[in-house]
Amino acid sequence: MEEENINLQKKVTENGEEEKKSDVIKFEKKKLGGVRTMPFILANEICDRFASAGFNANMISYLTQELNLPLVKASNTLSNFAGTSSFTPLIGAFFADSFAGRFWTIVVGSIIYELGMVSITTSAFLPRFHPPPCPTQVNCQEASNLQLGILYSALLLTSLGTGGIRPCVVTFAADQFDMAKSKTETKTWNFFNWYYFCMGMASLAALTIVVYIQDNVSWGWGLGIPTIAMGFSIIIFILGSPLYRKVKMGGSPFVRLTQVIVAAVRKRKAVAPTDPRLLYENRELDADISSNGRLLHSNQFKWLDRAAIVTNSDMNRSNQPNPWRLATVHRVEELKTIIRMLPIWAAAILSVASHSHLNSFTIQQARSMDRRLSRSFQIPPASMSIFSTLTLLIGLPLYERLFVPFARRFTRNPVGITCLQRMGIGFFISILATIASALIEIKRKAVAADHNLLDKPTAIIPISAFWLLPQYCLHGVAEIFMAVGHLEFLYDQSPESMRSTAAALYWIAIAIGNYISTIMVSSVHKYTGKKRNWLPDRNLNRGRLENYYWLVTVLQVINLIYYVICAWFYTYKSIEVLTETECMEEDIESADNTKPLLNDSKGDKGDIEVELVKN
Repeated sequence: MEEENINLQKKVTENGEEEKKSDVIKFEKKKLGGVRTMPFILANEICDRFASAGFNANMISYLTQELNLPLVKASNTLSNFAGTSSFTPLIGAFFADSFAGRFWTIVVGSIIYELGMVSITTSAFLPRFHPPPCPTQVNCQEASNLQLGILYSALLLTSLGTGGIRPCVVTFAADQFDMAKSKTETKTWNFFNWYYFCMGMASLAALTIVVYIQDNVSWGWGLGIPTIAMGFSIIIFILGSPLYRKVKMGGSPFVRLTQVIVAAVRKRKAVAPTDPRLLYENRELDADISSNGRLLHSNQFKWLDRAAIVTNSDMNRSNQPNPWRLATVHRVEELKTIIRMLPIWAAAILSVASHSHLNSFTIQQARSMDRRLSRSFQIPPASMSIFSTLTLLIGLPLYERLFVPFARRFTRNPVGITCLQRMGIGFFISILATIASALIEIKRKAVAADHNLLDKPTAIIPISAFWLLPQYCLHGVAEIFMAVGHLEFLYDQSPESMRSTAAALYWIAIAIGNYISTIMVSSVHKYTGKKRNWLPDRNLNRGRLENYYWLVTVLQVINLIYYVICAWFYTYKSIEVLTETECMEEDIESADNTKPLLNDSKGDKGDIEVELVKN
């Protein structure tokens, strides 16, 4: 290391201009980013979570009590809206990773989100956007198409705005730190745990303050407060702009993946060399998309290696590679990495679908139960979700301070357990939560039958709503393992140039899970008959919600078996980690931007460290 520093010093001394560039780059790296940027960045995401949790958690009440929609229609509306909100991040990730950058994508997305919040708040304030009240929930007049159209337009704006925020905030925040494995292993904290902790605090505030105002003051103010908070967060985020470390975009990752596929198809008859070091590599070409190290060749999906075989027709007149005929090993491995990740990612979809009932059926269960804490105060139905959030907030520090050191003694892993192991534990706990849901519903209906309340949908059954605590707490524990582990897995295992896209995949899984939930609920409602329908429109007491939970439990068990098989055969990505000296040299070359593209296909890697990324 000392010899490397001496060589670098000699090199830059001979060229005063390069020495000056090195000092500037080193200074800029130290100056930007770090913990001081977190208040500006997380303020935006916290307000987004505060706003979305504030009206999503209780939106089932708004649709059924204010707009008089049937339960199943209201539940499917929420699932579809949640699915759309989780699908649009793919669009935002495309713009962020391609050309706009994460900072500007967040700014534009936040402004669109704010417009949607203003619209939905305005519709909540004005009485003409609501049908006549129906406290008995019998023969109610549903909201008109115009009233629903205004609501859906506002929700669509928030969905589009969410697409710019969700895939970028967590990755933009992580960009402010050195997230190389050698650095993160020495830290006493996990960024993703504490990111999720902040989001949990925002949700807790929404589930207590906002939901209480919605149920006891007005929906206008209940939605207006998150709208005002979101407006302030946009201002705060923009004010922190001079402090942010902004990663340079390397072009559209979707185009690069397509180029690899096209090049491999064109050379489908070519014979790959037995020595992978003969495949095409070009550090200069990959500089913008491999600042933390190049991906090394893997033996999986060898058919794609044909894209990196050098032939006479691959170079243009200026001796530059044609990206539609020739791809570097790093770019081929980007595609391989995404393909390897997809089966693990897909396992999260059914997990999302299995607990989507927390924002619909569970709230309706709570509404029919005794929620009194005293003679004058009772918990709003939607606020029951705070127990899941509290479990998350308490569990994350315990996971960090107790579970990780305990697990480290047995696994010798600095982070306790791997992302895949963490997700697997979450899947198992989620199954226990669904089983608890079924057993509690059986208990609730038994008490209703004992008191002759089965035919009284608005009556309060003399059973404490705190019977719902086990399922809420188990879902909170499952989220600590599954959700955080899934987010960390996508960030760590994705190519660095596609991390916004990877974060979008996290939300895409939620989107598809919500859509699947809609299909499941609609199918069960349609095919379980009229007399003893599992999911009736108005009277949950006469339904068989527990049967729906048992169905979900069976699907979760199948999903867990599928996940274990995928995790067992998963291969972690391997990267070439440059030393600090080499990183500085590459920064100087990037700043100079005068050297011609070089073909490193001979495999001369210099002084490097090969790292198998397992987190």
